[in-house]
Amino acid sequence: MNPNDQTAERFLNLIRESRRGKFKIYIGMSAGVGKSYRMLQDAHALRRNGVDARIGFIETHNRAETAALVVGLPVIGRRSLFYKGRALDEMDVQAILNAHPELVIVDELAHTNIPGSKNEKRWQDVLDILDAGINVISAVNIQHIESLYDEVRAITGIDVTERVPDRVVQLADEVVNIDLTADELIARLREGKIYDPAKVQTALANFFQPDRILQLRELALREVASAVERKIELSQPLNGTIRAERLLASISSNPDTARRVIRKTARLASYYQSRWYVLYVQTPAEAPDRIRLDLQRHLINNLKLATELGAEVIQAKGTNVVNCIMTEVEKRQVTTVCIGKPHFSLTQIILRTFVFNQLLNKLSESDTDLVILS
Repeated sequence: MNPNDQTAERFLNLIRESRRGKFKIYIGMSAGVGKSYRMLQDAHALRRNGVDARIGFIETHNRAETAALVVGLPVIGRRSLFYKGRALDEMDVQAILNAHPELVIVDELAHTNIPGSKNEKRWQDVLDILDAGINVISAVNIQHIESLYDEVRAITGIDVTERVPDRVVQLADEVVNIDLTADELIARLREGKIYDPAKVQTALANFFQPDRILQLRELALREVASAVERKIELSQPLNGTIRAERLLASISSNPDTARRVIRKTARLASYYQSRWYVLYVQTPAEAPDRIRLDLQRHLINNLKLATELGAEVIQAKGTNVVNCIMTEVEKRQVTTVCIGKPHFSLTQIILRTFVFNQLLNKLSESDTDLVILS
């Protein structure tokens, strides 16, 4: 691409950004903290100030306080779909686009749409709505943010299947934390304000334990603080002497290690607001006709995960992994290389220590940092 084309593309991106709707996300540590309630309060306040705010999708979970706030707000009707013999309601994206209000409330950002919908995920629906110039207020719980998957599973023991890529949160013009203390949240639960009374004891024995709530609360506070910090940094003029951060995560076909490296590098890239890459080097031992089918399937899924989190995926072939890493470091002006914590067996130590030292030496020569992720 020649310089004139690049300039034109940058200007086109600016035009598109100016036409995009504004995006506000409420983040909470769990169900029941009041995200839906606050979104509906916002909608009422905006309508009192002459803004055409409507409900695109809200989930009250039969909570009386939340349901009461729906009254008086225009609702864009849902569409019914038949799935496995049942009629199910789904947000009607096309109806929202046709109505083109100034703002819509869209609850449960991490929701998975019914098969047959235009998009697989609700966050993709929201991007379509924003691209049409409609403002959106949405909400998500902290455990649904993709790069926090491992931390959330370690805290709760729950495998969260519905997740939102970090880049969606980064797109938000405003990120707000809805905070409660653990005692306040548990009190709400006991009063029947979160779940049906029959489910309260089960919830208290599982998810709603004080130590878990405190750790999730810390994650939520940290996430929103980072989002605010990013916005402040982006609004400040850059010092020309500062080197732009570019991160490269080098992964293997080991599925668990690769996923952790991808998610943790995504967190770092989010913090630095930097471009980042995921590199997989296919050695002769992992050629398509030699690699185990289950490893190949996990590898494909991990590369897809990296793309969803905003990375540029690079696949290379070679017998020397270090040389392949250094080629990409020099080509893409990488400032930091991220690798997984090595898990050496005794028989591998001598061979792999040499490779590791070779990588350290080469990176030190190129003024590139190395981060070893646990």
